[in-house]
Amino acid sequence: MTDRYMQTVLTPSVLDAEREYYGKSYPTFDAQEPDSLRDQEIEMIQSRDSFYMATITEDDWPYLQHRGGPKGFLRVLNRQQIGFADYRGNRQLITVGALSKSDRVSLFLIDYPTRTRLKMLGHARVLKASDNPKLAEQLAPPEGHGSKPERLIVIEGLTYDWNCPKFITPRYTKSEIEEVTNPLNEQIAALKLKLASYESAT
Repeated sequence: MTDRYMQTVLTPSVLDAEREYYGKSYPTFDAQEPDSLRDQEIEMIQSRDSFYMATITEDDWPYLQHRGGPKGFLRVLNRQQIGFADYRGNRQLITVGALSKSDRVSLFLIDYPTRTRLKMLGHARVLKASDNPKLAEQLAPPEGHGSKPERLIVIEGLTYDWNCPKFITPRYTKSEIEEVTNPLNEQIAALKLKLASYESAT
């Protein structure tokens, strides 16, 4: 964990719990500045086709939402800022409503094939896409979406943490599987043609 992440999540109640169960607690940290994204965080963010984002409702309930799209739909604007385009869905707007009361968000990004996960904390704001056409164009998914975004969600990063791969089950998307199996299927098809040609000649 970065010092800023530790400082943010290791609250007094967490330290009390650590002392109760383990007889000691993590040391305290004094990191005032937000963590800037490095190349490895940027690469992880830009290669995701999904992530999870938690917000806090005005009744103090956590709300966790899955976000998905083509790879790269979660955009890095700079080393402190990321964002994505928000489209019309079920019209519940729970996340949008929650962000109007508390801008704090927690993001969870996971790469199943490499068993890698990245947690991020930040402050999010919701913008109308119609009022910010240049930013809307910048946040639009690289492969398109088929419709225009209604909102833009921009996140000012505070800090992040890389988790260990323990207990992450490797999973693969259809395209990832096809990337490996297509050459094998082509070889099989070629061998079948050779076999058929041999059998017809005998």
